[in-house]
Amino acid sequence: MPQQIDTPLREDVRLLGNILGETLKTHAGEDLFNRIEQIRKLTKGSQDGQTNAEKQLEDLFLNLEDDAILPLTRAFSHFLNFSNIAEQHNVVRRRKEADKDPTRPSPNPLKPLFEKFKNNAISKQQLFDQICNLNIELVLTAHPTEVNRRTLIQKYDAINDCLEKLDQQDTTPVQRKKIIQYIKQLICLVWQTDEIRQNKPTPMDEAKGGFAVIEQTLWNAVPRFVQELNELVEEHCGQTLPPDISPIRFASWMGGDRDGNPNVTHKVTQEVLWFSRWQAAEMYLKDLESLRWELSIQTCTPELRQALGSDHPEPYRQLLRDTRERLNLTIKWLGSKLQGIEIADNPRVIQSKSDLLDPLLLCYKSLIECNLPEIANGHLLDLIHRVQCFGLELLKLDIRQESGRHRQAIAAITEYLGLGDFATWSEQARQNFLLNELQNKRPLLPKVLNAPEESLINHPDVKEVFATMYTLAQQPSESLGAYIISMAEYPSDVLAVLLLQKEAGIEQPLRVVPLFETLKDLDSAADTMSALFNMQWYKQHIQGKHEVMIGYSDSAKDAGFMSANWAQYRAQEELTEIAQAHDVELTLFHGRGGSISRGGAPTQQALFSQPPGSISGAIRVTEQGEMIRFKFGVEDIALQNLEIYTAATLEATLLPPPVPKQSWRQLMHQMTETSVKVYRETVRHNPHFVEYLRTVTPELELQMLPLGSRPAKRRVSGGIESLRAIPWVFAWTQIRLMLPAWLGTSAAIDEVLDENQKALLDEMLEQWPYFRTLIDMFEMVLSKADADIALYYENHLTHNENLKELGKQLRDRLQDAINTLLKLKSESELLSQNEVLDQAMRVRKTYLLPLHLLQAELMKRRRAYLAKHQAEHTPVDHALMVSIAGIAAGLRNTG
Repeated sequence: MPQQIDTPLREDVRLLGNILGETLKTHAGEDLFNRIEQIRKLTKGSQDGQTNAEKQLEDLFLNLEDDAILPLTRAFSHFLNFSNIAEQHNVVRRRKEADKDPTRPSPNPLKPLFEKFKNNAISKQQLFDQICNLNIELVLTAHPTEVNRRTLIQKYDAINDCLEKLDQQDTTPVQRKKIIQYIKQLICLVWQTDEIRQNKPTPMDEAKGGFAVIEQTLWNAVPRFVQELNELVEEHCGQTLPPDISPIRFASWMGGDRDGNPNVTHKVTQEVLWFSRWQAAEMYLKDLESLRWELSIQTCTPELRQALGSDHPEPYRQLLRDTRERLNLTIKWLGSKLQGIEIADNPRVIQSKSDLLDPLLLCYKSLIECNLPEIANGHLLDLIHRVQCFGLELLKLDIRQESGRHRQAIAAITEYLGLGDFATWSEQARQNFLLNELQNKRPLLPKVLNAPEESLINHPDVKEVFATMYTLAQQPSESLGAYIISMAEYPSDVLAVLLLQKEAGIEQPLRVVPLFETLKDLDSAADTMSALFNMQWYKQHIQGKHEVMIGYSDSAKDAGFMSANWAQYRAQEELTEIAQAHDVELTLFHGRGGSISRGGAPTQQALFSQPPGSISGAIRVTEQGEMIRFKFGVEDIALQNLEIYTAATLEATLLPPPVPKQSWRQLMHQMTETSVKVYRETVRHNPHFVEYLRTVTPELELQMLPLGSRPAKRRVSGGIESLRAIPWVFAWTQIRLMLPAWLGTSAAIDEVLDENQKALLDEMLEQWPYFRTLIDMFEMVLSKADADIALYYENHLTHNENLKELGKQLRDRLQDAINTLLKLKSESELLSQNEVLDQAMRVRKTYLLPLHLLQAELMKRRRAYLAKHQAEHTPVDHALMVSIAGIAAGLRNTG
């Protein structure tokens, strides 16, 4: 189907496209195939400037019957997904080619970085110590715009494997024929599979998706990564990493994130926690069985023999027999729990990582001391690295809840005790009460969590908060991560969660992490943390360590991309300074998404552009649905991303970026004041803006999709402020206006250019990684915008002159943004320095445009049907959902 271009990537795209075409001919008919070819040619004609081509496309779509649209949307969506597969495989291919050719730069960013450290006088011991102390945690979160079903993802993975086999030089013609035949079978299966879920995924479905990534790719990628890191450390530091090192770990919000999601209850959290331990035990048992079969060795140390308590001829197998039995028992115990069968606690059920790790480390030590490093550093060390990284639960579960729920719960307690309404007290009064109770040894309300009949917890929201805390008290502490407070504003928000944990009897309280999200909260974050650090009890409680989460989504929706970005930078600077002043080791948790307006950026660039000193060997970052698959869905790409995170964290720690000059800061202050003003004038104060959003974009249609388990809005009613940041971004992306990422930003830059300050901007671009990253991300999102497509939606979906006038203003501003960026960078076209992304978008254009035109037509038909009939569903819903999924696949970082 696509034209032939002589590059390996294009050849793969052509192969998959041709097989899709053959599949369509066979299973959907020649008429559909010919129509797709006609649409493709008209699309190319439209892109080549043929003025009547787009009109012909519009007329073609206008005259289609409802049931004829679905096969078209499916075909174009599948091609975009196959393009993604080919691109991912090409990344792996280029990496392997570079590994084979010593004259080419290494694809592993750690290799040149180690040389850079050497050239910058970072000592071997300093580098070794820093690597041993790395604490990078990637937090997998569910995604309300993650569309692809797991059954399709598995087929995509199989196609990727086939492309890899085709690249192998020793593949015979017969083998090649069989591989291509299997690709045909897979593409036929894809075409015959409904790509849209029939029902919204449950939180457990989302959690299983996270576990699947561990099982399918990270289970192997993690030990490969640590072994590779160790080889570099041996080469450059002259030392070997300790066997129990784990520079990167993983956590999850799936099943724990209850902020705005009524589907995540304490029962769901408990089920996810049990299931994660059950899945981990199953995977460890499989590895252990293989390892026991391998370790048929007789030689061991007296220490291991003593631990056995007997003179067994195969001591390693015998030692691990007990661990195997405990894993089997644990699997049975957890399986009963998941089936709702009451089962007594058993002391031999594995409750701690050390239950697994200790016997493995004992075996490792014995083999090393017996001069058998070849065996010690094989599968045994791989398993040790897995246990260290994934623990007994695969993914530690974070809990997230909105601050107002905790205030409501404490208020219920104070009212019950006759002390008044906590929610109406001053902040100082709240702090005093909470601190007094935290230091009081008696419970505030004896057995409150065990007494649902108490009037205190009749309110369902309050009851759920208490039930969640009680559930957490029943878990092994190692299974749990952080307790995130979204919309945190005050010190009392943190103290309230600590008191609720104390009341629940949580012996090892979860660390409490305030999430500062809005512009106002980011600006006051340092004051909030300073107040907490100045409390003697609190300072003693945290024992010199604290974590703070920086929100990207809501701040960008609140203030626009540039203003939010600068507020996040300043907040990190101030928090780092406050923590250092109080001798507190601070870990910043970045709540990034895939889109630019939600903090999305290439990892190494994003981390190195953070304020100097803010990354001190420790960082947490969210990875969301579509980006989880993109970064970790293929083993070699997962390995590469682990390398990138490690390199970025090491470089930001040992060779931090420069402190920004005062002149740079002053200019950023000026630009962000302009940016937020322009952004809010449009989003908040234009009387037609909300209507434009809901008429021209598929914002309302997104709410019908069976995507994530979380509702699209925090509240059922409400305007922009109630809309979640992810569908807010997603809606603008679907019509290619990309408004959240550029509105206000270009006006700010333009103003500075008009003031003849380009020389200062050039200096910032050259010397300040933060500003360079901001502008690069600005360029990337502008390259994906398309004013003509946005105009098509507008013309197709509204005759309202007020909306058309607003649309013209927005499209004019988009063009101004492009012109401003080109002027700033002194370039003639976008992406002139980013050939990879430019090529990726060119490959997709021919298949994206028909989907946009079809989607506009489907939105129009759906709305007309709903206006005429009292119904929840329409005949075009399925096709509309497929179009949304296809455009998301084509643009990648959409939410």
